Amino acid sequence: MYLDFYNLKEKPFNVTADPNFLYLSKKHKEAISHMQYGIQERMGFLEITGEIGAGKTTVCKALLNQLDQHTKTAFILNGNLSELQLLQAIIEDFGIQVRSKNKITMLNELNKFLLEQLEHRNNVVLIIDEAQNLKSSLLEQVRLLSNLETEKEKLLQIILVGQPELREKLASRELKQLRQRIAIRYHIAPLSRREVDSYISHRLNVAGRNNGDIFHKDAIEEIFKFSGGIPRLINIACDKSLLAGYIGDKKTIDANMVIKCLREIEGVFDEYC
Repeated sequence: MYLDFYNLKEKPFNVTADPNFLYLSKKHKEAISHMQYGIQERMGFLEITGEIGAGKTTVCKALLNQLDQHTKTAFILNGNLSELQLLQAIIEDFGIQVRSKNKITMLNELNKFLLEQLEHRNNVVLIIDEAQNLKSSLLEQVRLLSNLETEKEKLLQIILVGQPELREKLASRELKQLRQRIAIRYHIAPLSRREVDSYISHRLNVAGRNNGDIFHKDAIEEIFKFSGGIPRLINIACDKSLLAGYIGDKKTIDANMVIKCLREIEGVFDEYC
């Protein structure tokens, strides 16, 4: 509704992970660097955590776009799977053809695939997003996949990505063996105040607004306070504020407008934006 009003080509603050709007903060770049190092050095297990909406999935997709042709990947987005379903999802994402979808056959074919990739000097990476949703028994099965190795190196690099609850789950006694195998850990912190400003300007520029004068500095301050630097919350606040500006025929968004919109987002309906 507000695109023409603000001279925008497309919505700048969708909550979907659109690669065209990719903004990598210092923390996001560090997370990618940690993952790249773990993959290149065949470290086995890596753990990446962050709050809801911190950009974990975005970072994973950015990593996938940076890996070369010698790195084969599988990206599992759904952690609410059974052991057999997870193994089947991994097999399918790697493009492995199996005659029978029983556990033994799939494990044998996965091992064969990994050895073939090693012969071609390729590396193989499995990324499991929302890993905090995996049951402890399933995480233990994932650990057993790391036993597919040679005497010198790991055949499969496994990146567990999840919310902070993942760290708590991995700290349990029953997952001690898995926890000890995690060679690299990184937590994606929220954006700083300065990064929030840059983030908003970046997305507006990509959407076609060359000058970042839509949001006043005091408006961005309120957005930062509300979001705590979490990109998803920034998007929600900015999108709602732009809609309110359009409805109110305001070309610029000030702090009062943002505050009113944030109250509505939080469920306070005493006054519309």
